[in-house]
Amino acid sequence: MKLQDKIALITGGGTGIGKATALLFAKEGAIVAVAGRRENKLRETVDTVQKNGGKAYYVVGDISKVCETEKIVKETVSNCGGLDILVNNAGVFKGIKKTETNEEEYDRIMDINLKGTYFMSKHAIPEMYKRGGGSIVNISSTLGIKGIRQSTTSVYAVSKGGIVMLTKTLALELSPYKIRVNCICPAVVETEIFETLGIPNEKIPERMKMWESFHPIGRNGKPEDIAYAILYFASDDSSWATGSILNLDGGVTAE
Repeated sequence: MKLQDKIALITGGGTGIGKATALLFAKEGAIVAVAGRRENKLRETVDTVQKNGGKAYYVVGDISKVCETEKIVKETVSNCGGLDILVNNAGVFKGIKKTETNEEEYDRIMDINLKGTYFMSKHAIPEMYKRGGGSIVNISSTLGIKGIRQSTTSVYAVSKGGIVMLTKTLALELSPYKIRVNCICPAVVETEIFETLGIPNEKIPERMKMWESFHPIGRNGKPEDIAYAILYFASDDSSWATGSILNLDGGVTAE
């Protein structure tokens, strides 16, 4: 098992990429803590892990609030006994034209995507020091490294581009302490995040089908596609990787 007895904290662990990662990590021997705002979704993830014989806990918290990022880490350490791996997966997406973005929408996107990632890392790092090292895996986006002409997601792109640079600077800062920091940039992944965009539920399958043509490989991503890449960066398989930015996007950035 690649993560035997490692302790991992995954934000946004109730659905999508976070849930798929929690299930995979537990299968690989990790003790998993999932964090997020919706207790019912977190409980579903934990129940599934436990039914499959794994160890999991959940922590309810909102990463857009600095005090709650600290609480999430403290509760994880209290429940699990330490922290070896942090997956900064929680995020919010909203396509808003630049000329129509108000301050409240700007702050919400930046607070969850960038500030949340920053302060989750800040509070996790001292716990990793105690363990003699660790791994932080950040989830950015194709839009954090590539401009898309038809996209109306400038605020989202800025927040995700910030995660890319945070990854690089933290990797250099933490390399003497054996804490590796890497980043994955997916394109369209079929998760529940798209249910928050105001698209009627009956229209989501049609929209997903439309997005398939956006990817040269001919399909959207699945949560499991990203989970296996996260496992690579979390495990000793990537022991020489830090500051890496992985484009996992079905070929989008190859064009």
